[in-house]
Amino acid sequence: MSTVIESALNGVQFGLMLSLLAAGLTLVFGIMDMINLAHGSLYMFGAYLTAALVEPTGSFLLAMLVALLATAALGMLLETTVLRTLYQRDHLSQVLATFALILIGNEVVRMIWGPQPRRLALPELFSGPVDLAGIQYPSYRLLVIGVGLAVALLLYLVVARTRVGMWVRAGASNREMATVMGVDIKRLFTLVFGLGALLCAVAGALLGPLLSVQVGMGESILILAFVVVVIGGIGSIRGALAGSLMVGMVDTVGRTLVPGALGTVFSPSVASNLGPTLASILIYVLMAAVLFWKPQGLFPARG
Repeated sequence: MSTVIESALNGVQFGLMLSLLAAGLTLVFGIMDMINLAHGSLYMFGAYLTAALVEPTGSFLLAMLVALLATAALGMLLETTVLRTLYQRDHLSQVLATFALILIGNEVVRMIWGPQPRRLALPELFSGPVDLAGIQYPSYRLLVIGVGLAVALLLYLVVARTRVGMWVRAGASNREMATVMGVDIKRLFTLVFGLGALLCAVAGALLGPLLSVQVGMGESILILAFVVVVIGGIGSIRGALAGSLMVGMVDTVGRTLVPGALGTVFSPSVASNLGPTLASILIYVLMAAVLFWKPQGLFPARG
């Protein structure tokens, strides 16, 4: 039972971090109608910058804050210099151009920090476990859950309760109408892209100590982020959060329970090899089931 509870907490933690990537991705996709495959590269830059700055600053928090600002600035620079020219192009052109940015980003990281993965140590204050009703659970993962919930709540309040959020929702629902109402679309696009890059950096910095900080780390998680956007509904922050938690839980709990269930039928080696694969497939079964029930996603912004 304790294994299931711990796995469920890990699923919430992973889902919340996934929601940060998916939120930026769905805003860019929903508002700009732009498929940005380079979104995962910003997640990678956030993780690398944090890992590189921890030693000279002597503080994980300070390194993370600098990395967030630098990644947000990088995102806005990319938007104004490269991506803005792609808005009027078709989706195939956007996919090809942003795929090229992935390759460029990976090579830039390899040139600066080398091909070997970098180690990002846990903050000393959160390096030990805490007792949760008899379960020893890593305090750092609880910190990640807390930060993820706080950022998700803050993002929801900004989008749902502020004037900027009203512009964002208007742009996601009807870009032409938002322009007629006087919204500066160019400035809004740059702001949204910078916000998306900052959220990527938050996820990269917080997941860095739990996962390997390495070249290409953004590609695998980007696929899950796109699945979340499809499940939650394009352009929907609420959908991104709901979809992320569903995907995080299915992925993490599935990796714990499926091998055990297979072990009752097959040998341990077969169960351990087959279990993670089937758990990964469950995510896409979930996506197919949601789309069969609600083709526009759970909370479509344009529904």
